[in-house]
Amino acid sequence: MAARRRALPLLVAAALALAGCALESPPKPDEIRSQALANVAVPGDYVARGGAEGAVADDWVAAFDDVELTMLVDEALNYNADLQLAAARVELAAAYAKLAGAAIYPSVNLLAHGGGKMGGDGSGLSGVGLFVSWELDLWGRVRSQAASGSAQYESALADAQFAQASIAAGVAKAWILAIEAKLQRDLAEEIARSAERAAGLARDRLRVGIGDAYDVALADSTVETTREAARGLALGQEQARRALETLVGRYPGAAIEVRASLPAMPGPVPVGLPSELLERRPDVIAAERRVAAAFHAVGEAKAARLPKIALTASVSSVSSSLFVLQNHSNPVWSLGANLVAPIFNGYALQAQVDIRTAEQKLAVAEYGRVGARAFGEVENALSAGFAADEREAILARSVASNARALELAKDRFRVGSGDLRAVLQQGVALGAARASELRMASERRVQRVNVYLALGGSFEATAPRADAAEPTAVSTAAAPANPPAR
Repeated sequence: MAARRRALPLLVAAALALAGCALESPPKPDEIRSQALANVAVPGDYVARGGAEGAVADDWVAAFDDVELTMLVDEALNYNADLQLAAARVELAAAYAKLAGAAIYPSVNLLAHGGGKMGGDGSGLSGVGLFVSWELDLWGRVRSQAASGSAQYESALADAQFAQASIAAGVAKAWILAIEAKLQRDLAEEIARSAERAAGLARDRLRVGIGDAYDVALADSTVETTREAARGLALGQEQARRALETLVGRYPGAAIEVRASLPAMPGPVPVGLPSELLERRPDVIAAERRVAAAFHAVGEAKAARLPKIALTASVSSVSSSLFVLQNHSNPVWSLGANLVAPIFNGYALQAQVDIRTAEQKLAVAEYGRVGARAFGEVENALSAGFAADEREAILARSVASNARALELAKDRFRVGSGDLRAVLQQGVALGAARASELRMASERRVQRVNVYLALGGSFEATAPRADAAEPTAVSTAAAPANPPAR
């Protein structure tokens, strides 16, 4: 008996030494990229033109120099429904990570019993016991489970950060489009008023005998066409305002006021290097963390096929008011261990290994999909932005040419060498050119937002006040870098 007691501490020490073995590390990001993007030759610089040299800059919302936009982004971070959902997912992932690591520590339970005739228990027994059980993580099953939960939490946190960036970009684009919708409506109403003046002139000429009914009918038709266009743009303005209000968490009543001019166009955007993109974008980081979580899940499934050893200890005290117990020693102490080894389970454990291995392959493939999409989004946004710059310059020249042509048509009409139809047609052409120029000015700013989002730079919106009276979404920007202590 004494020899067994002396051997037990040695057994425990050996088990603890084995349990302290380090886990195998998950694949490094470079290893994942080489596997998931094997056919992607990343160039030294982006192919599309439009970017400037230098590291990717943060605080891109401030680059538009629009206080109202900054306030709207801040409002969306507090009240947007999608961000509320993302924040809840982060909290859920943190709780799961904490649960996954709980088995690393001993389990301690207290059991007490008391009874008598009044309680319907005729045994007369009463007692209390403290029971401790601790699984020795010899093969790393529990630690793999904890590491998988931690990686899943980090993935959820990165997903929430990308959701924040996406919502900030969505608000910026919705703000720009709402302003454009207002300006397009104003332009359409101005064109309609010009058509009404032309129609009045045609009726005046008909009344004094120097015009004809054809010019009046043509002018009236142009008036109705421009009025219909203005009404359609009014509806578009309402819808743009509702989209913006929904993003910031307000009721979509089309009541939000927008400014009377587009925000300032930011200067050239430093784009960094393509090789740095996958290390910066939160959605790519989230995909990489999912690969790590799947890797540790494979390790957990493999370790589950091996024996489980747990140390147990207890102390208890039992008494009876009805009879004398045979063992008078109180309290009673015990120390031991148990072993559970799987023998046959219908290949269920091996199937779990196969499932987790397949899930890891899926995670790697998903990383490749997200990474390829990231490269494509940057190249597309840069290309679209560069094209928009050139097109706006072309449209500006088109507007100037159409304005000059309209003045010439008016002059010819006044001197009798031209007809009203030419004036009306040229007025419509000028209006269309001005609308296209406005559309492209808005498009330039939208594509600039797309560049910022694709590059993965931070928008650094104002953080919510800690003393806010109304409840707000959990800010992932303030979330801990690691999951809660287990």
